[in-house]
Amino acid sequence: MAAETVVDGEGPDRGGERHLSGGGPLRRLPGPWGRLGSRAGMLLAGLWLLALALAVRQAVAVLRLPRDERLVDLFAWTGDSGVLRVHGSLYDGDAAFTGTPFAGLVLKPLTRAAEQGLGVVWTFGTLLLVAAVGAVAVRALPGPVSRRTALFALPAALSLLVLSIPVRNTFHLGQTSILPVLLVLVGWLAGGADRHQEQRGPAGGPFAGPRGQAVVALAGKAQGVLIGVAGALQPATLLFVPLLWLTGRRRAAVSGAGTFLICTLAAWAAMPDDSWTYWIHHVAGVGLGDAADATANQSLHGALLRAGLHGAPEAVLLAVLVPAVGWLALRRAVRYARDGQLLLAAAVVGCAAVAASPTAWQHQQLWVLLAIVGRVGRRTGDRLVWPVFVVMVMTLDGSALVPKIAAFGMLGENAVLLAALLASCAVPFLLREAPAWAAPQPSGPLSRPNLMLELLLIRVGYWAYSYVRGHAPDSRSLAEGHGDQVLAAERFLHLDVEHSLNKLAARTEWLREAGDTYYTTFHFLVPIVLLGFLYVRRAPQYRAARTALSFATLLGLAGFWLYPLAPPRLMPGLGYIDTAHGPQDLSDPDFGALTQLSNQYAAMPSLHVGWSLWCAVVVFLLTRNRWLRALGALYPLLTTFVVMATANHYLLDAVGGVAVVTAGFYGQRLFAGIRGTDARSGGGSVDGAADGSDRGAAQGDGAADGPPGTRSGPEALPDGPDGPDAVSGAASAPSPPGPPSSGDRRAPARRD
Repeated sequence: MAAETVVDGEGPDRGGERHLSGGGPLRRLPGPWGRLGSRAGMLLAGLWLLALALAVRQAVAVLRLPRDERLVDLFAWTGDSGVLRVHGSLYDGDAAFTGTPFAGLVLKPLTRAAEQGLGVVWTFGTLLLVAAVGAVAVRALPGPVSRRTALFALPAALSLLVLSIPVRNTFHLGQTSILPVLLVLVGWLAGGADRHQEQRGPAGGPFAGPRGQAVVALAGKAQGVLIGVAGALQPATLLFVPLLWLTGRRRAAVSGAGTFLICTLAAWAAMPDDSWTYWIHHVAGVGLGDAADATANQSLHGALLRAGLHGAPEAVLLAVLVPAVGWLALRRAVRYARDGQLLLAAAVVGCAAVAASPTAWQHQQLWVLLAIVGRVGRRTGDRLVWPVFVVMVMTLDGSALVPKIAAFGMLGENAVLLAALLASCAVPFLLREAPAWAAPQPSGPLSRPNLMLELLLIRVGYWAYSYVRGHAPDSRSLAEGHGDQVLAAERFLHLDVEHSLNKLAARTEWLREAGDTYYTTFHFLVPIVLLGFLYVRRAPQYRAARTALSFATLLGLAGFWLYPLAPPRLMPGLGYIDTAHGPQDLSDPDFGALTQLSNQYAAMPSLHVGWSLWCAVVVFLLTRNRWLRALGALYPLLTTFVVMATANHYLLDAVGGVAVVTAGFYGQRLFAGIRGTDARSGGGSVDGAADGSDRGAAQGDGAADGPPGTRSGPEALPDGPDGPDAVSGAASAPSPPGPPSSGDRRAPARRD
């Protein structure tokens, strides 16, 4: 029942294998770095450097904080006046203990060492626990797993763990929540590997190898004990005891329940009053710590309280929902465990524990991140939707996931709970016996990208745009100095026309109102409409166009950060008028009320002009209609006039916008070339090419979008496998190059 790692040469990845004399299943693998090419080796080294840098940054960020701001929970418990040092109840006072009485009993010996050095030891100890969780999880990836995937998985997993909100919160508070997760994973996975070894022999398993077998031998016998200790530290993990029973590991289930009872009774004997307070008065810790309706509590109990339910109605609904979630999660976990996906089974039950627990604070939500291991979708283009969603939920604040609209507020507040419920009860993870597990249907450049993935990436992209714009350097003196530089350059080139246009708009009421409306409306509306049209009717062109726009926007963000620039309306003493807000008192140091919403010094380059030029290029390539092309060409010209007339940009800002869009299209073309596809014949056109129509039929939905004859010649945007589909395909089925299949007929190269 264990999650098997691939026996080298089995499964879809057979490249690079070396047969011993005589062949057979025994094959020798060269060193991991020798198996990789130069690019892959550099990428692997980069991933390890990234993981190391993130870990060091997290440790330094904690240790650099003042004593009273770092490891606040740990020092509140173990400090000179902490509840673990002084006589009295653990659960009284302003800094009441929130763990179980057994956890308090375990932490008691640390009180004598609660000095400045404890923070260093605790921080690096937590780093080691996080590294252990990542290593155990990677060793338990469900097979078959290619050698390359196995090499890249560990640094990627460590990076995600360190970036995740639960781990960051654990570091900041000095909590112990990583330890129960590690205990459960080792007990559950090693115990399952032990049963698999008995049934199928020593080949494979999540703990393959001599060292792994030592862990299996130790943890296989103590699996129930480890899970019982974890339950004594964090009661919600007791949900793994029935999972042990239902998967046939009944001796481990009994030992787990027994260990929990022994630890709890020992703590009850040592601290009877505190045990009564925790288990009876606070009902397993409910009410300890922050208010249960705080957004940091991502349990069903917290969500119902935030929804306005209290008292008997909330208790009755909770009594129905919690058993239902637990039952569904256990049923699904048993199925995945029998399929050999032990890590996924653990993640499913862990997510159910997060949802069913009375309080699931941020440092207790790590189980949701582990659910990333599940595979969802029949197409390669669908494979990234679930992992991207999970990573976003576990690394970003809820407000970054949904628009700032009241109707979406509840989704943002309960994003982690939603992910936990989806993982435990709803997401149809694939079984390893499913045909799409190792051989998903390809999503080529002619197919329509997954809509959910596109919306997620667009939303996060806009959040990143707003974040960088808002946090770019906003020194007034620096921005005004750059403004003087731009004006001097324009005067030298005789291009300083902004002041004349601004005065014209200020004294012409209809022009001023039209310009302000145009500036605030069309900047987002027109690109969104074009992207929607391309997605529905021109899927190949959509891929190329959105990639070019993404590159251009990234370059624009770099410009905001590297060259903060005060727009004309914020330059003192020059007579420019803010047509939307009226004259500003720039002599007042606190004039910047406008900057409360966003950084107003992000003027170079002008993305208003840049995005409008992108729209013009897209319209020009989509149609041969002269009127539409003329309208498209007029759009960036009109936008350039408006941004100067409203005193929001200089003419050189518009030039910068043109430059970043030009570079964006060039970057898209270069990226398509790196992916190894001829953009002119692969995805940008479908005119009269049997190869394109054949692949479109084979690749599924969206391959033949739009009427025929509308995407030929100059109307086709350059394209290539430049989206998540190509990455997903590489990650999901990493097979080496081989002879072309029947569905991939390429014409032989002509020799002139």
